[in-house]
Amino acid sequence: MATIKPDPTFYPTPASAAAGPPEDLAYVVTLNTDGQRPDALNVVDVSSRQRVGRLEMPNVGDELHHFGWNACSSALCPWAPHPHVQRRYFLVPGLRSSRIHVVDVGDDPRAPSLAKVIEPDELAAKTGYSRPHTFHCGPDGLYASALGNPEGDGPGGVFLLDHEDFSVKGPWEADRGPQELAYDVWWNIGYDRVVTSEWGTPNMVEGGVNPELLLGGKYGHHLHVWDMKSRRHRQAIDLGAEQQMVLELRPAHDPDKPWGFVGVVVSTADLSASVWLWHPVEGNGQIAVTKVIEIPAEPAETEQLPPALQPFGAVPPLVTDIALTVDDRSLYVSCWGTGELKRYDDTDPFHPRETGSVRIGGIVGRAPHPGAGTVNGGPQMVEVSRDGRRVYLTNSLYASWDAQFYPEGIDGWMVKLDSGQELALDSEFFIPFEGERPHQVRLAGGDASSDSYCFPNP
Repeated sequence: MATIKPDPTFYPTPASAAAGPPEDLAYVVTLNTDGQRPDALNVVDVSSRQRVGRLEMPNVGDELHHFGWNACSSALCPWAPHPHVQRRYFLVPGLRSSRIHVVDVGDDPRAPSLAKVIEPDELAAKTGYSRPHTFHCGPDGLYASALGNPEGDGPGGVFLLDHEDFSVKGPWEADRGPQELAYDVWWNIGYDRVVTSEWGTPNMVEGGVNPELLLGGKYGHHLHVWDMKSRRHRQAIDLGAEQQMVLELRPAHDPDKPWGFVGVVVSTADLSASVWLWHPVEGNGQIAVTKVIEIPAEPAETEQLPPALQPFGAVPPLVTDIALTVDDRSLYVSCWGTGELKRYDDTDPFHPRETGSVRIGGIVGRAPHPGAGTVNGGPQMVEVSRDGRRVYLTNSLYASWDAQFYPEGIDGWMVKLDSGQELALDSEFFIPFEGERPHQVRLAGGDASSDSYCFPNP
C-alpha cells in the first residue's frame, strides 16, 4: 500500500535511524519441535516482556528462517522507484518447505495476518531455486538468497520479489561466473557492490553437518563480489578450504564506507572460528579479505561433548551470527558452541578490540541466566536495536544441527542484553518458548541488520 509521504520508519542516514524512537515490539519466528503443529511468527512486547501476539503458518514442517521487511530505508535512494511503500509486511521463508509467507503487521502490529503464500512450485518455475534462506529489502526489489535448485543440488543464488505485490520477478544474476554455493546476500550500496557468501546445497546441510564434507573442505569457503547494476559476477575470493561455512554478511551502514564483515563458523585446522573484513585494494579495483578476529576452541573432556565433537576433545566457538551496530562502531559475535556473545569496538575495522563478553548456555559451560537459572542452547541469532543500546538473542540454529550439537534437546528462549560501558544480561528479560524454538528476531521500526541507508552521516 502506497502512502503520500514516506514511511516514518525510513531514515536517510544511519545517524538519523539511531536517533529515532526505540522499538516497542519484537517479532520472532519459532520452529515447532514435535512436528505436529505449524511454525509461527510471535510478537513480543519488549517493555512488558510478554508474548502478545502469534500467527501460525497454514502448513506443518516449514522450518521458518531468516525473515525480512518488505521495504526499508533503501526506498529513499534517489534512483529507487518506490519511495512511498510502507514497512508493513514480513517475508517469512520456510527453509525446508520452500514456501514464502507474506505476513501483514500494518493494521495491527500485535495481530499479524497472512496476506499471501508463494508456493515452492511457483518459486521453482520462475527462478530455478528452492530453499529460500534470507530476505533483504533493497532499492529495486526484495532480494532473497536460496540454497539450491528444486532437486537439492546447486547452484544456489539470489532472486527478486516485487516490493508491492510480492510477485516473483526471477533470478537476480545475469552472469554468475564460478559461483555455485549460496547463503547470504548484502551490499555496499554506495559502491554498487553486492557480496554473497556460501554455506552448502540443501543436500549438504539438511541432514546436519556431514563430517566427510567438512573435513574435505567441501562446504562454502568463498565470498563473491558482484556489480549491483549489471548483476554480473566480478570476483571470487577464496578464504581457504579450511575456513568452512562463510555465512553472515554485515556491510558498513554508512554508504561512504566500502567495507564489511563476514563470519566463518569453523576452521578445520584447529576448530577456531573467525571474522573477516572485506575491503577494496587501493589502486586496482579489486576486493580483498583480511582475518581480523579469531576465536579459539575451548578444551573439554570427551564425556562432556556430544558424539559429533568427541573425536576432537574441544568445543568449537561455532560463530553462527554477527551483528554490526548502525553507527558501525560495535560488532557482536555469537559463539553458539561455547555459549558466549562477544562485543568488539571496530572503530578501526582492521583491528577490532574486544570490549565485552557475556556467557549463557553453551555445549559444555551451561552458563545460567541471572533470572532463569540453567539454560541450554547458546547465543545464536543476535539482533541489535537501532540506537545500539539493546541486544536480543535466541538459541536455535537449524533443527538437524540443533540435534547434533545439543542432542539432549534445546529448550527455546529469548533474552535481552543492555549494552553500555558494560555488556550485561537483563535479569528480568527471559522469554521461554515451550515446545518450540526461536530462531530470528526483527524489531518494529527496523533494527541493525535489516536496513540500507542511501546517504552518509553528516
